[in-house]
Amino acid sequence: DEITGEIELFFSQLLQTKQDNLEDDEKIAVFTSALDFELSPVVASSLLNADTNTINDLKARTTVIMQEIMEQGVKSSGIANARRQLVQEINMLPFSPEFKQAMEKLLVPLVKANMHYNEEATLANKEAARESVEPVRILKNSLIVTEGEKVTEKHLMQLEALGLLGPSVHYSSYVGLFLILLTLFLIVILYLLFFARDVYNNFPHLVLLGLIVLVTLLLGIAARFFSAYIIPVAMGVILIAVLFNSHLAILINIILAVLVGILTGGDFSYFAVALVSGLVAIFSVSRVSRRNDLTRAGIFISLVNMVMIVAVFLYGEGFKLEYDFLKDFSIAVLAGLGNGLFSAVMAIGLLPYLESAFGLVTSITLLELSDPGRPLLRNLLMKAPGTYHHSIIVANLAEAAAEAIGANPLLTRVAAFYHDIGKVKRPYFFIENQLSGDNPHNRISPNLSALIIRSHVKDGVEMAKKEKLPPQVIDIVQQHHGTCMISFFYQQAQEQAGKSSLYEEDFRYEGPLPQTKEAAIIMLADSAEAAVRSLSKPVAGRIEGMVRRIIREKLNDGQFDEAPLTLKDLDQIGDTFAHILTGIYHTRIEYPESDLKAEIEKGGA
Repeated sequence: DEITGEIELFFSQLLQTKQDNLEDDEKIAVFTSALDFELSPVVASSLLNADTNTINDLKARTTVIMQEIMEQGVKSSGIANARRQLVQEINMLPFSPEFKQAMEKLLVPLVKANMHYNEEATLANKEAARESVEPVRILKNSLIVTEGEKVTEKHLMQLEALGLLGPSVHYSSYVGLFLILLTLFLIVILYLLFFARDVYNNFPHLVLLGLIVLVTLLLGIAARFFSAYIIPVAMGVILIAVLFNSHLAILINIILAVLVGILTGGDFSYFAVALVSGLVAIFSVSRVSRRNDLTRAGIFISLVNMVMIVAVFLYGEGFKLEYDFLKDFSIAVLAGLGNGLFSAVMAIGLLPYLESAFGLVTSITLLELSDPGRPLLRNLLMKAPGTYHHSIIVANLAEAAAEAIGANPLLTRVAAFYHDIGKVKRPYFFIENQLSGDNPHNRISPNLSALIIRSHVKDGVEMAKKEKLPPQVIDIVQQHHGTCMISFFYQQAQEQAGKSSLYEEDFRYEGPLPQTKEAAIIMLADSAEAAVRSLSKPVAGRIEGMVRRIIREKLNDGQFDEAPLTLKDLDQIGDTFAHILTGIYHTRIEYPESDLKAEIEKGGA
């Protein structure tokens, strides 16, 4: 109303001055002096010289513009925006620039705030509006939305009101998850304590076990964004089966399958596929002999995954010729196939680094070391063929004995191949390599002979380290003679010295004593093979007697004081050695020359 009054006053003064009987200059002076704002003479003259209809049209249009702007509501913070809108509206009027300039001078200052926030009234109105709305109640067991039905805004509002949309904190769920994880952790610890004490007592091995589980779960968390069927449980259990043993791998496989079920919200299908794929992985690598076997295991895992995924889809939903079902089914099958290949590739890639970092030796590495084409073994064959043959027999003896008492047969066999590699440095000082019958020990003193014989252990350790053999093999090379006496040269020295005193330590190996079953077995196999080979008539009774005598002497000499062997183990080792050595060195019937010739000709026919 105030603004309308100001507009009326302006135009009434304009019309009144226009009708006065005055000169133009006087009219301009009278009109401008009556205004509250400055107006240039040019603009005032243009207004005073306009006809009455034009002035009335300008008045009507400007009044409408101001009414529309003010009815929109002008807040204190919106005055500048309202004035800009007013200027834009004025500039669009069909009048001369002088008329528009005059309207800007008149109207822009008149725009003021006419909307003021009343907090008390607003809160009262909100409360009144809230009380006027009838509350919506969702009764228990009410059906909100059915399968296949289009979800609307109303459905979303109902689901959100029930707390079924968005994150919700359920502390009881966290407590339950903690109890599940604690139970699984205790099961693993108790298993290690009672059935895998070697792992339990080795902190680096515990760290490695935890690291494998952690890496598997992290990869699983990342993989489930594509499909939970690609979670690489098989990778983790392959690593554990190869680095540790299959029994521990089976337990960890069950644990990982349960954790996969938790990660996927308790979906049985993911749990079942993870469990079965892990078991197939363990079975596939239980007798791994080369790294290519891990690739074959990956193919088996992929095929079994595909079968299991088809089975769970048929069991859960049945086969449907629908786009959504076929899409989900195809993604799941591809994920299952990729799971096996991905697990195998990751296991092959991680194995060498884990072996090196944690000082473990796997069956794959041991089998590679048993290749006769390895530089050390090839060198042993070429320079010390008698020692090489001796090592082969010792390896067969030691492997059979290790199987009999529950030691590691493969580690025992491979270590036996390398136990005498130090003899390559001076091969002809060892009797098995003296093919010409010339014995260089006849030309040197017993003390020097003992020193040369004893040095083959130190030389072997240096060669093994240079070749980067596993620590377990190097330890056996160093321990396979313990602190045994070099009896032959000790007796020679006693005979030559007469009453002179001799230091017994000069004729003993430097040790250390065997620390493992494998090292103790190779010590016995080494001595037993050499002793039985020296028998003039190696009949069964004499062979067994010699084997028992060697075991008894080593036991009485304290060579097994630090090895985890029992008397029962020693008895089984003796039985195994006697059986095998009797088969190797038994007395053969001497053919008459005519019969021998016939047999040779028959064999060549």
